[in-house]
Amino acid sequence: MTHPALLVIAHGSRDPRHAATVHALTERVRAERPGLRVETAFLEFNAPSVPRVLERLAAEGADEVVALPLLLTRAFHAKTDIPSVLREARARLPRLHIGQADVLGPSPLLNATLGRRLREAGVRPGDLPRTGLVLASAGSTDPEAIAVIAEIARELRHTGWCAVRPAFASALLPRTEDAVRALRAEGVDRVAVAPYVIAPGRLPDRIAAGAEAAGADVLADVLGPAPELARLLLNRFDEARVPVGASLSA
Repeated sequence: MTHPALLVIAHGSRDPRHAATVHALTERVRAERPGLRVETAFLEFNAPSVPRVLERLAAEGADEVVALPLLLTRAFHAKTDIPSVLREARARLPRLHIGQADVLGPSPLLNATLGRRLREAGVRPGDLPRTGLVLASAGSTDPEAIAVIAEIARELRHTGWCAVRPAFASALLPRTEDAVRALRAEGVDRVAVAPYVIAPGRLPDRIAAGAEAAGADVLADVLGPAPELARLLLNRFDEARVPVGASLSA
């Protein structure tokens, strides 16, 4: 194989919607760049595993792979889990050059995907001055990841929303319902919730339940297989490309 393969690494979930969404996204990536070999692997819960896909690529003659974490922030999975799996694979498959791309966020293309999902949910440009936005992420204990979410919320505040509040489905407070109620208490007329997550699952369901419990006016869909997200994956792949034979590190 003379061209590098793209290996998209998702976390995985017991919820079948998660894997289905990841596969739909990778199919869109293939459609965006015909000829690029795009493989999908999961850290847990779903098959195939990362080691299994890398072993298969090596057996089929691949000489270069770019592993791309399907993650929005640099937290535990990006800093520890995936580098560990890739280090072990490099030791077992020395003839396969394995590079690692950066995580997806932050990126204007992610903000564009959020905007797409909010428009699909019924938010119009003229609604923004009277609408508060809850940016609902999965949550993390990693300070870097938390800071990224806070910065995205600040950026979105300057795009016309009357207020923007971050919320978290796990690890941190406030929860989605708390952020919605806080905006109501501040006199915000209309509240929209935008899940800053890629695929359905337990935590996105928790975000949706919180939005409903607090009476949010709009609940956007997860980011999913949006064209902007597919382009972002390709951007990260291109940024990570290195010539075969060069030194690679996680």
